[in-house]
Amino acid sequence: MGRKLDPTTYVKKGPGRKSRKQKGAETELAKFLTDGGRDLLPIERAARKQKKLQEAMGQESDDDDDDDDDDEKGKSGDEDVDEDDTVQANIDEMDKFILPGAEEIAKEGVLLVDLQTIHQRIKDNVDVLSNFATKREEGKERTEYLSLLKKDLSTYYSYNNFLIDKLLDIFPVSELIDFLEANEIQRPVTIRTNTLKTRRRDLAQALINRGVNLDPLGKWSKVGLVIFDSSVPIGATPEYLAGHYMLQGASSFLPVMALSPQEGETVLDMSSAPGGKTTYMAQLMRNTGVIVANDASADRLKSVVGNIHRLGVTNSVICNYDGRQFPKVMGGFDRVLLDAPCSGTGVISKDPAVKTSKDESDIQRLAHLQKELILAAIDSVNAESLSGGYLVYCTCSIMVEENEWVVDYALKKRNVKLVQTGLDFGKEGFTRFKERRFHPSLKLSRRFYPHSHNMDGFFVAKLKKFSNTVPTTAVDKGKVDVILDLINHNALSSVMETPLAVEVTADSSDEDGPSKAGSKNKSKKQKPVPGKPAVSQKATANGKPAKSKKTTNPSTLKKSEKPTGPKKAKIAKMDGGTVKVDGELKKSNTVKTEGETTKESKEGSRFEKKGDKQRKSPMQSKKRIGKNKFNKLKKLLKKEEVVQ
Repeated sequence: MGRKLDPTTYVKKGPGRKSRKQKGAETELAKFLTDGGRDLLPIERAARKQKKLQEAMGQESDDDDDDDDDDEKGKSGDEDVDEDDTVQANIDEMDKFILPGAEEIAKEGVLLVDLQTIHQRIKDNVDVLSNFATKREEGKERTEYLSLLKKDLSTYYSYNNFLIDKLLDIFPVSELIDFLEANEIQRPVTIRTNTLKTRRRDLAQALINRGVNLDPLGKWSKVGLVIFDSSVPIGATPEYLAGHYMLQGASSFLPVMALSPQEGETVLDMSSAPGGKTTYMAQLMRNTGVIVANDASADRLKSVVGNIHRLGVTNSVICNYDGRQFPKVMGGFDRVLLDAPCSGTGVISKDPAVKTSKDESDIQRLAHLQKELILAAIDSVNAESLSGGYLVYCTCSIMVEENEWVVDYALKKRNVKLVQTGLDFGKEGFTRFKERRFHPSLKLSRRFYPHSHNMDGFFVAKLKKFSNTVPTTAVDKGKVDVILDLINHNALSSVMETPLAVEVTADSSDEDGPSKAGSKNKSKKQKPVPGKPAVSQKATANGKPAKSKKTTNPSTLKKSEKPTGPKKAKIAKMDGGTVKVDGELKKSNTVKTEGETTKESKEGSRFEKKGDKQRKSPMQSKKRIGKNKFNKLKKLLKKEEVVQ
């Protein structure tokens, strides 16, 4: 029988045959290798062995031989130095960046693009632009390097040309690469502890027990936690469903911290969806006071309602109004938070579609909307509030047109001033950008970038309202233009009407001879009335006494006559002119028939009514001079001529 083994006792056995062979091979190899020899290449080991042989031969030689060897070593050392210099020169020549020609760029447009080559070219181009005076190619200008860099950045990072141009205006070249690289990486997941229901320490311990790897967000936040990895879904844990925390980006903490709402105040969140900032304000106010959570989108308000119920917020009122019209609904708030809709250029890592979907028209349209919203938000603030009177304006964009430009516009249109945000970190806002100059106090605003602060790009500005009155210069330019147009139009119409009235009264009130009529006709030629050329022509006809018969043709009168004031005056002159044609006809005026006397009395009454500016209808004016009256006058003249 074999040996009986006791299972309770374990005897440690030695290494096996294979392990012993391996160990022996390693010890044998160690004999041939010196210290650190395992890291040397075969050619390096051979060079070291040759060097040892030379040292051994040198010790056995005489002093003369030593001198000769020293000379030879000096020569060889000089040769080595020369070789090193040539190698370094070759490396410098290889490192020097040369702009590609037009043919190479044309080939790149046809053939497949090698991204590794473009990435290396971007690095070399940035290096040249950083030290342009020393590393540039002779005869090449900076614009050529920049145009190539824009093209390569658009190709490598998949941005449109418009956005690359805008980013180059904001960042230096080296910092732009860091920004673009940061947008390719997702920001860390952060959560905000709901202090209405738990403490951050208890929440962290509960999540660690569920297999979540987390850390505090930073010294600047007392409620934030960073999630590195998790074995359970963060948005479906029992703690999340119980309302112990809220999934919220780190940059969204900043505007609420800057606003710093106090207990018992009335606060307006003008664009509240999805409710992260609203619930954060509620926990800072400890469910006291009133928070009005407004949003223009009714669909997005559903998420606000859900988060408010889940987190246990009880001091909020939800409403659905256009923010631009909100001052007409209610006002008098102690503090207002405006997270304005923007282009989203600070959250490209979350929404890569922004790289190619935005252009100049989008930026201008959003900037116009933001200017309207910030004026409405300022009008909703009560400047006489004892504890407040503050407004925080923020966007998730890094464009100057949507940030400093809008705030500078508000400073000019309302009685507000910029104050400290209370945030200890972040970069200062721009006070000058390209050709524009902003208010110097804009350096109190804060900018946050993904490559600098490891959070989404954000802009925060805090304003203090010191008067509820609206300055007189606060009228929109468009409204001023409309008002000026109306004023000019009214003035023009009044100018058009006044000379016309003067001419009517002058012509109608004049009953003298043809000389005065001619002088007044000249004044009419100097002031023509647009659209009424017949007036001046007929007025000149009135000034011709000898040709009254030809000018008073009834067919021509019907065609050119219009029911206007000056034409009636002309008719009166024709009647007087036909009666007073020559000196011979003056005698006939003494012998007047009853029809003529009644006609003259009627004409006199007509002049009196015109003096009082009482015009008759066009039909009545046509009846005054008809064919019958003209024929009667004609017959009277013929009779008088026969009598004479």
